[in-house]
Formats: sequence, C-alpha cells, structure tokens
Amino acid sequence: MNRVLALIMAGGMGERLKPLTIERSKAAVPFGGKFRIIDFTLSNCVNSGIRQIYVLTQYRSGSLHQHIQEGWGISSSGLGDYIYSVPAQQKMGSDWYRGTADAVRQNLDLLRGKDVDHVFILAGDHVYKMDYSQMLDYHKKRNAGLTIGAIRVRKEEASGRLGVLSTDSDYKVFGFEEKPDQPKTIVGDPEYCLASMGIYIFKVEALRDALQGTEADFGNEVIPYITSKEHDVFAYDYEKENSIEDYVIEVSDGQRRKMLVSRARDSSYWRDIGTIESYYDASMDLVGVDPIFNLYGEKWLIRNFQKPLPPSKFVLGGRAMDSMVSDGCIISGGRVWHSILSPGVIVERDAVVEKSIVFDDVIIEPHARVRRVIIDKQCRICSGVSLGYDMEADKNMGCRVTDTGIVVVPRGAVIGG
Repeated sequence: MNRVLALIMAGGMGERLKPLTIERSKAAVPFGGKFRIIDFTLSNCVNSGIRQIYVLTQYRSGSLHQHIQEGWGISSSGLGDYIYSVPAQQKMGSDWYRGTADAVRQNLDLLRGKDVDHVFILAGDHVYKMDYSQMLDYHKKRNAGLTIGAIRVRKEEASGRLGVLSTDSDYKVFGFEEKPDQPKTIVGDPEYCLASMGIYIFKVEALRDALQGTEADFGNEVIPYITSKEHDVFAYDYEKENSIEDYVIEVSDGQRRKMLVSRARDSSYWRDIGTIESYYDASMDLVGVDPIFNLYGEKWLIRNFQKPLPPSKFVLGGRAMDSMVSDGCIISGGRVWHSILSPGVIVERDAVVEKSIVFDDVIIEPHARVRRVIIDKQCRICSGVSLGYDMEADKNMGCRVTDTGIVVVPRGAVIGG
C-alpha cells in the first residue's frame, strides 16, 4: 500500500488492567496464549499491505521493544518496509507524551522526507481483525481530511467508556463526545451509539493542521476541533463496511474440509480490553467449538513471536476440553476445561483449571484448583491451594479480586507456599 504510513500508539499504562500492567505496557499484555495484544494491530497492518510502521512507546516498554524486535523482524528497510519502535524522547521541550495527540505531534518529524499522502493512527491495545485497505478506499472516495473507524455499541456500554460520534445519513461527522455519561444514540436506533474505535486516517495536511496547537488527546480535543474546520470528517461503519473472507480447516470423520468463517461473528469483532473484566471476556471469546473470535483462519493470520518449544503433551490421564493449549505445556494427570494455557505451563496430578487464563511458565501443583483466575507469568500455585472459590481468602494470599469475582495472580507469585 503505497504512500501510506502507520503510527501505532502503544505507550498506555493500562491502569485498570493492573496487576497485569505493573511490569509491562498495556499493548504488551499476553493474549490468546501465544500472542500479545499489539500483535493484532500489527497483523492487521501487514495483512492490509501497510509496511511502513512506527510503534510509539512510553510506559514500561522494555518487553514490548524486545517482542517487536524478536517477533516482527520481517521488514526490509532498503525496500521501504519497516516496523520501528520509537520510545518517547521529549522531542518538544521537557514533557513526556501528555496524550495520543501529543505523542503524534512530538513525532511529526518521522514524516519528514517521506512520500506519504495518508497516515493511519492506530491503537495498539485493541483486539480485532480489520482490512485497513477497505477503510482507506472509503476515505479516498469521500475525499475526507479525517476518517474515524466506528462501531455500533449499546448505549450503556459506551457510557463513560467510549467516544461517541454524531453523523448525518451519509456518515459525515458533525459532533463528538469523549466518554459521555449520557451518550447520543443513532438516529432511528435509540438503543445504540456509534462509538469511535480509536482508528483514524488523516490526510497528511489535515493531520498537520489538527496538531498546530497544544491539544493532548485526539478524543477530547483534536476531533472536536477538526470537525469545526474545513476538513471533512467521516465515520467508517466497521460492521457495515469491513469484510474478510477467511477459511478455517475443520476435521470431520477423518476428512479435511474448508469452512467459511461467518463475517458477523468474526470479521466484525472488536474489543477494547482496557479492564480486567473486558480482558477476561475477550479471552473467553476464543475458546469453545464455535468461538466468537476465531484465530484459526488461513487468510488473516495473526503473527507473533514463536518460542522454540516442543509440542505440548498430556500424560497420566491429563486432559483439556474446550481449551487452547500452547506449545511446551505438560498436562500431567490434571484437568483443564474452558481455559487458555500459554507456553510452558505445567498442570500436575489431580489439579483442576476451569475458565482460567494461565500465562507462560506457570506451575500448578497437585490437587490445586483454580476457577475464573488469570495467572501472570512464572507463578506457582502450590499443592492443595484453591483460587476462585473464596474471594476473601484469595485477597489475603496477595491476589487482586475484581467486583465480578475474577481473580488475578501477579507475576512471579507463589500462592500457598
């Protein structure tokens, strides 16, 4: 995709995802067993033909930089393809990034000397599949200065959480509110709002115009400003416009066959996983016979860093049902159900893992039980311990427990030892 450049915002702290973000940025949080959240945005770029990419980082970015270097070394800068990590550098005064707009403003020098007409501004902490080339075609046809990716959500879901767009019948934007308590609904559909996905395409000149001031955020300040200027702003209806024809391989009676993935259940999937609850729910959307979000397509591959690990094995009657099990796991007499195991997890004799997400190199000892638990890397759940059954006991053992009863074990913890 020529004359197009992408800036991925990956510097967020992820305050509401703690303790998963105590030692890493939100974009670097593991997801789906073997991926990190940023892998979805990067995969969307590469699959869409966008090969000039800058990842803007700030908060606790060490593991993210390492992941991009090790897992995304697919570029050839001599041929014009690259994925570069760009840490915050106080390029304009003594301030670090004060928000998304300020981060882009401080890096406008990256456009200098580039033969670029359009710039994608993308969030590195959302989970979805999207063909950005379709959105770019839409943007060009309308000769828009700015096009905003938008998705229909229930008004109660948008309230206090998402930016909400107001458009006319042709999706031209005439109003925007950032995380309103009482969001404006779609005309003729009082139960739904048109929410911003944090996906923007700017004409280069429109982007420079929008960032002439001192605005910190796109949502709070830049979008309301630019909608009042001479640049036309349009919304791109993600569910209506986006389509990815993808296939999965299904094995039935020993025969391999291709099955078309339902666009309604897969290609239009988008989640902002900014809280423990939304992270957990999105993870559970991956498991099951007919997952809402399917990672097994042949066309729209989600790329990532692969550890050199042996295949997983199940011994001494160990089993896993309705689960995703990554490489290097050993299920040694334990039982796993409706869960996600990252690489290198060990589940020992008579241990039970239910509706849980287990990160890399965790050991769950004999007779331990975990239910609705997220366990960060390199933890040990000692023999006989139960998590997810007694919330007060879980808190006393150093775990975070959310209002909805999801238990989170911080990285490196030994529970019950």
